[in-house]
Amino acid sequence: MRSDGRKNDELRKIEAKVGVISSADGSAYFKIGNTAVVAAVYGPRELHPKHLQDPEKSVLRCYYNMTTFSVPERKSPSPGRREIELSTAIKRALEPTIFIEEFPRTAIDVYTYVLEADAGTRCASICAASMALADAGIPMRDLVSAVAAGKVKDQIVLDLTKEEEDTEPCTDVPIAYMPNKKWITLIQLDGEVTAEELREIIKLGIKGCLQIYEIQKKALKKKYVRI
Repeated sequence: MRSDGRKNDELRKIEAKVGVISSADGSAYFKIGNTAVVAAVYGPRELHPKHLQDPEKSVLRCYYNMTTFSVPERKSPSPGRREIELSTAIKRALEPTIFIEEFPRTAIDVYTYVLEADAGTRCASICAASMALADAGIPMRDLVSAVAAGKVKDQIVLDLTKEEEDTEPCTDVPIAYMPNKKWITLIQLDGEVTAEELREIIKLGIKGCLQIYEIQKKALKKKYVRI
């Protein structure tokens, strides 16, 4: 058992909703453990200035933001290097699922805001953003689900907490996955593991993504049909 009482292959408690921002074309709220993220999607809409337009596809723009109150010590409101890097990672995770070729000369803007941070913010942002894209009615091949798995000391575990991330040694492997296509759209590794351990971590991460996928679908269905 881990410090929060979970088994090694168990996710933290998850809460998911869509349609939480009325002014956005699509929006979602995703909370896993104590990490909470809200996402908003605007577009497809005409891209300005025009020299940035792509005549063959839409331009996906993703913005990862941590609110000033999301961490114990007040964070600067201006985006840092890490936020810029994670914005790029989120874009890479989401782009394969969108039929961007259907909307030339446009932009699709995805904003994610971390309201509370306790590990796994990039994965929670990907989950929220994917749901928001679906809520906006943007044609997609599939939802994208994401979670981190890894190795804490000598244990392979799913959905690491901040306490586990701060444990030495620790390896963190965020994974984004499209279940219907069986595509991994993002995988990153922070730490050291053997090839066999990495295979086990990826397998566990995909198992977690499949569980999250069902929760995402249920949240979307709840808005549009009675279940």
